[in-house]
Amino acid sequence: MKPTIRTLTLRELTDLIDWAAAEGWNPGLEDAAMFQAADPEGFIGAFVGDEMVAAISAVAYGRDFGFIGLYISRPDMRGKGYGKAVWTAGMARLAGRTIGLDGVEEQRANYQSKGFRPVYETIRYSGRLAGSPVGAGRPRMVSAQPVPDIIGYDALCFPAPRHSFLQQWLQPPHRALAAIQSWGVAGYAVARSCRSGFKVGPLFADDTQTALELLAELASACEGGELNIDVPATQVDFIAALDAAGLSPTFSTTRMYQGPPPKLDANRVFGVTTLELG
Repeated sequence: MKPTIRTLTLRELTDLIDWAAAEGWNPGLEDAAMFQAADPEGFIGAFVGDEMVAAISAVAYGRDFGFIGLYISRPDMRGKGYGKAVWTAGMARLAGRTIGLDGVEEQRANYQSKGFRPVYETIRYSGRLAGSPVGAGRPRMVSAQPVPDIIGYDALCFPAPRHSFLQQWLQPPHRALAAIQSWGVAGYAVARSCRSGFKVGPLFADDTQTALELLAELASACEGGELNIDVPATQVDFIAALDAAGLSPTFSTTRMYQGPPPKLDANRVFGVTTLELG
């Protein structure tokens, strides 16, 4: 049966997040509303009658960049072409932009056949922080006042502006911290409660020491709960510090782009925001 393809409501996006949990992706407890703030039209479902049978996120960040994620077909509806239908709709929505995604190893060749090129590996580190250096310039909790400065800092590290998303992402119940120096923002980080533990993302900072200070303060804000952070494999010094602090690699993906790779300061990216939104 030919499906109906349309934008998801918030309730349907909540259902999609539940699907992600069933797949073992451990989404955040507030992800549906937070994700929708990034692009209210960016979540697409295939429906047979009133039932959602497949869905995808195709979030547009301005005119030049978009990101594909949350690509799931309902288990009992796989092999019927519904996944292909939402993929086609999502890619059409982002046409003309550089498009990013985080692909698992078994899908990498498939994405390459669709024109996506691997750029770097991301490694998820998980565990409870046993110890981390914290210097004199300790981070502080985010309030409304520094949010514009954080949004400006984010523009150095992310391929496109995402003001509406950050206005939500930086607020409770998320834990958000900024490293403020005499010259301004030197980094920021966010942790969100998930079905299990917390996910940290983004973690952007001027250097490894600042990134570790932010992570240590987030661990305290999360009251010692298990942390999960998706780290670019190029951040070798940060990864060594995570190993020493008791975190372990548990999962990996490959960041891939169709179109010219976006310009950003990769040296400041110590933890990606989410694998679903980039």
